[in-house]
Amino acid sequence: MKNLLEIDGVLLEFGLKKVLQDIYFKAETGQITGLLGRNGSGKSSLLNILFGELNPVNKSIRLNGSFIDTTKKLNKDIKYLPQANFIPNALTLNRVFSDFNLDLSEFISHFPQFQKYYNSPMHLLSGGERRVVELYIILVSESKFCLLDEPFSEIMPLHVETFKQLMIKEKEKKGIVITDHMYRHVLDISDNIYVLKNGKTYVAKDKNDLEKLGYL
Repeated sequence: MKNLLEIDGVLLEFGLKKVLQDIYFKAETGQITGLLGRNGSGKSSLLNILFGELNPVNKSIRLNGSFIDTTKKLNKDIKYLPQANFIPNALTLNRVFSDFNLDLSEFISHFPQFQKYYNSPMHLLSGGERRVVELYIILVSESKFCLLDEPFSEIMPLHVETFKQLMIKEKEKKGIVITDHMYRHVLDISDNIYVLKNGKTYVAKDKNDLEKLGYL
């Protein structure tokens, strides 16, 4: 089944500053939707609104045409990868995958170097290794949509390429939204691109559009 997630009518203010004020954004099953913008443009805020972590002055969010209340996190429908680590330090890698009902052996088939961490607590992993684990968990967990905030941060180039292929595979089952300053990777895999500028969203088709919008 295809699913469609839409948001518009957003007004987000921090003090006297309007961060988001004229937004239309959509994501759907079978597509990777890129979200680009300069630092402070509101990309993370928009993802947090979609996930229910942030409640703006006004918003309209629809799932398959029906309005949804995101004052509660929609964990079954939407998974969200924040920029900060979210897995507790004391949990072992094996326990983490068990808690998320995921196959650890499948993960290790993509990232064999993690076999040595099978029974190791998360705090023994490097920052980049933790990012690999957390990104994989959010990406492959059952959901209608996954929102990925700076997923490639701290990840080595070889792993970035592996994840790009995994995202292309996973989009057959869910809609994927990705924002990352490594915009070339976002362009490589995205079916649609939005640029956030001055609180508004603009559709971009290619690198030339990014230049016209002042992103590059």
